[in-house]
Amino acid sequence: MRDKLEALLERLKGEQQRLLYAAADVPAMPSQSTLERVAQLELNIAAIEHTLDDLGS
Repeated sequence: MRDKLEALLERLKGEQQRLLYAAADVPAMPSQSTLERVAQLELNIAAIEHTLDDLGS
């Protein structure tokens, strides 16, 4: 299970990074939906990191 969670974590981080880089390329403020998506990804990333911590190493 740990491997699957770590793979999911990397996919979520990658998606969040892609959104942030795309937002940085535009001189205007990012759309509300982009900001919400980034925030939602951050919550999911944190949840998976906590789950991995609970599983131990």
